[in-house]
Amino acid sequence: MSASLSQHEALVHVMVMMSAVDRNMTDDEIARIGVLVRFLPAFNGFDEDHLIHIGRECAAQLAAPEGLDVALEMVREALPQRLYETAYALAVEIAAADQRIRNEEIRLQLLRDRLGLDKLACAAIERGAIARFRK
Repeated sequence: MSASLSQHEALVHVMVMMSAVDRNMTDDEIARIGVLVRFLPAFNGFDEDHLIHIGRECAAQLAAPEGLDVALEMVREALPQRLYETAYALAVEIAAADQRIRNEEIRLQLLRDRLGLDKLACAAIERGAIARFRK
C-alpha cells in the first residue's frame, strides 16, 4: 500500500475518485473541488497549491491494479470517524456537480460501505445535494 494520507489529502482523494469515475473530470467538477477546498472548515490549514499534485497522485493510484480498493482503504485509514460523513458529503457534492449521479452510484456505495455509514444518513446527504443543484 502507498504512503498514508493526511486528512486533507484523504478528502481530496474522495472528491477526485468521484470526479474520475467516468475518466473525464469536467470543468464543473474541478471548479467545485476548488470551491469546497477554499470554503469548508474541514480544509482549514490546507495549502491549496498542493491540490493539483494530490489529484494527480490519486489518479495514478486509481490507475494501478486494485487502485480503487487501495484508495478507499487509504481514505478510511487517514480519516477520523468524525469526518466519514463529511467525506461522503464531499463525494456526493462532486457527483451532483454535473447533474448526473448515475455513473457515480457504485463508487458512492463502495465509499459508504468502506466507511460503515448509515444508509439513511447517506440518503439524506444525497437528497440535500440533489436539492442544491436542481435547476
